[in-house]
Amino acid sequence: MAENSAPVPGMYGEGTPCWADAQLPDVEAGKRFYGELFGWTFDGEDAPGGSVWARLDGDPVASLAPKTDGRMPTVWTVYFATPDARALTRKITDAGGRLISGPFAVADLGAAALVTDPEGAVFGLWQSDGHRGFERRREPGTFVWTELYTPDPVAANTFYGDLFHEALFGSGAEPDFGRALITDVFPAEMPAHFLVHFRVDDLDTAVATVRRLGGRVQVPPFDASYGRVAVVTDNQGASFALLTR
Repeated sequence: MAENSAPVPGMYGEGTPCWADAQLPDVEAGKRFYGELFGWTFDGEDAPGGSVWARLDGDPVASLAPKTDGRMPTVWTVYFATPDARALTRKITDAGGRLISGPFAVADLGAAALVTDPEGAVFGLWQSDGHRGFERRREPGTFVWTELYTPDPVAANTFYGDLFHEALFGSGAEPDFGRALITDVFPAEMPAHFLVHFRVDDLDTAVATVRRLGGRVQVPPFDASYGRVAVVTDNQGASFALLTR
């Protein structure tokens, strides 16, 4: 896979991971945690609904949003780009997935939807209209990968292969998206889910920082086909992964 340490020009093609956000009970605590872990700074400019954009050297790389309902999970969500969120949600539900919410306008930035695949893994769709998504990726302190953990990799191959064929298999495709059987890392009772990965220079140092900031380690560092990975949670319970290459 080609590395890209510079801002990414143009729009993202359909099926490309283009954004990630964390739904948190305490955004201010999230700013302190992720600011120290990744060197992010934060502002609310152009970020709707009380959320804040995380920036690396001034470029948007993620967002933190307040949970509007305490019953909602504290979670990182990955969003895939699409030129037509409504058409893609129909395709998802026709293939056995489920629509959770949307598509709905997000200020003048674009339209979003939350959906699940047939096994229940939640992900987002983003139709850009002013905010295209990550301005930096694949470098330390930014999104680098998302892994789908599923009880049925064969069904996942069929579903996502049909849904995002060009992004995964088209000419010149460089997908930041893989899938694994749940029991490869997590217990069999774990539900299907996406795990957002952020790149770090030194995995052991980053894991130690997570612990120092009040987070915890779910899965200690292990070798995967796409790098060396540790699965952690922040100090509010949102799971994510740290990846070094």
